[in-house]
Amino acid sequence: MLSNALVGPMNGFLPGPRVAERMPHGWESADRTRFGLAPLTPLIGAVVEGVDLSRPLDAELAEQLNAALLEWKVLFFRDQEISGSQQAAFARNWGPLETHPFYGRITGTEVDAPEVVRLEKDARVGGFENAWHSDVSWRVEPSLGSVLRAVEVPDLGGDTLWADMGAAYDRLPDELRARIDGLSAVHDWYTNFGLVMDPEERDRLRPDFPEVEHPVVRTHPETGRRTLYVNRIFTQRIVGLDDEESEELLEHLYLQASFPEYQCRWSWRSGDVAFWDNRSTQHYASSDYYPRTRIMERITICGDRPS
Repeated sequence: MLSNALVGPMNGFLPGPRVAERMPHGWESADRTRFGLAPLTPLIGAVVEGVDLSRPLDAELAEQLNAALLEWKVLFFRDQEISGSQQAAFARNWGPLETHPFYGRITGTEVDAPEVVRLEKDARVGGFENAWHSDVSWRVEPSLGSVLRAVEVPDLGGDTLWADMGAAYDRLPDELRARIDGLSAVHDWYTNFGLVMDPEERDRLRPDFPEVEHPVVRTHPETGRRTLYVNRIFTQRIVGLDDEESEELLEHLYLQASFPEYQCRWSWRSGDVAFWDNRSTQHYASSDYYPRTRIMERITICGDRPS
């Protein structure tokens, strides 16, 4: 059971300034000569101006974009007329691409980009990604990042929110940070994707995708920043704690993504592209547009094992 000393007044929700650093102590913003950058908030999210994603990136531009990604965690590009193949080519600048084992592949249109996952929501299928999560944390090596392109969006609604989980960790009480450092949690797809599968299909896939353990607090491999790495969709329990203590601690940690001070929010237009660092953020797709149509295409980039 969490003590009051760990969570503080109002279960940790003390009103007043909630100010965090955008990057670890000593980090300096990199020079940018190839594009403009318009931040959305003090901590997270920035619009990139002057980059055409239909064109290949040279080494200098890719390096500057990566520095901006590390600093702002989510980059947005407006008015990008690109195909799935061009989207995949952009994402490959950061590494090999994943093929999602459960969503499947696009068929009939972008057959040359099998890594693209089409997320099509309409009057038949409502959006269900409206819970804070980190993509594919159930993999042994979760994704480095994701590139999401808006194909068709509703006239109102359907925004996506992102939360800076490094800032969320930094703002925890010292005693709570000490409590969770060194703990591990189990992540699994079985209670999410598995719910819409036939039992036979779940059993067939289980050997290929068993439960995995990741640290509750991971260290970002490029910035060295400590970051909360548990999420409501895929995290099952904390290793070594009884069920009640694990559930109570996880619930408190999940709620850290809910503070607007750590968030940015994006209102989509067709042709927008978002590129986020999956190692340092969680995201939430607002499901307020049903039965209107929202069609997005996503690519995820292979990452490393959290440590």
